[in-house]
Amino acid sequence: MTLQDRIIAITGGARGLGLAMAERLGREGATVALLDRDGDSLDAAVSRLAEADIMARGFVVDVADEVSVAEAFTAVGESLGPLDGLVNNAGIVRDGLLVKARDGEVSARLSLSDWQRVIDVNLTGVFLCGREAATRMIEAGRQGVIVNISSVVRGGNVGQSNYAAAKAGVASLTVTWAQELSRYGIRVGAVAPGFIETEMTAELREDIRDRIASQIPLRHMGQPGDIAESVAFIFANDYFTGRVLECDGGLRI
Repeated sequence: MTLQDRIIAITGGARGLGLAMAERLGREGATVALLDRDGDSLDAAVSRLAEADIMARGFVVDVADEVSVAEAFTAVGESLGPLDGLVNNAGIVRDGLLVKARDGEVSARLSLSDWQRVIDVNLTGVFLCGREAATRMIEAGRQGVIVNISSVVRGGNVGQSNYAAAKAGVASLTVTWAQELSRYGIRVGAVAPGFIETEMTAELREDIRDRIASQIPLRHMGQPGDIAESVAFIFANDYFTGRVLECDGGLRI
């Protein structure tokens, strides 16, 4: 897909990976619809993109809420026109061990609320936005692309039962949707980032960050732009569908 004058929606688009994706796709001529919960962050992101001569609009949405998602995609269509692509990027973490115990005494457990909130945003949100985007592409008779953001953690990671399960589900959705939607000319791919320099990883202690970097074959975390390049590749390559593109510095070999 050539991106000139295409309408691409990006969830979690107001900062971090999402904003980097918007900048990368916008440089190719795409008009980007930034979907996020924080209106102030959306305004700042739109202004930043405008300074780079990238056409962008912000839309407030809760990706875990069916009505909110439908309203946001309606607003995108009314403001910008028929949708050509979606990047399902929005995600959160609520880390914790399944159970924490010492000397046979359990002192803490991963709460149901922390489990459910991560599943709601990171998996159900992908489902709701993907379903909405596919519906609108098909009804408009437009071929398109959906890119889901999974994670290297989809293979499992200590303290991240909820996040790993959600990201594994995202990878499975990608394959399933590619099979189902190909008849309509819609391609579906995914990117599985490794550890990337974002606001999320910046909150880690320095010794933990150093330990993570030492386990990566390239010996450093990736940059948001690295993931944006992977997303751009999926949009550009018309024979890419139903696969997960890993961008993790060789961490998952």
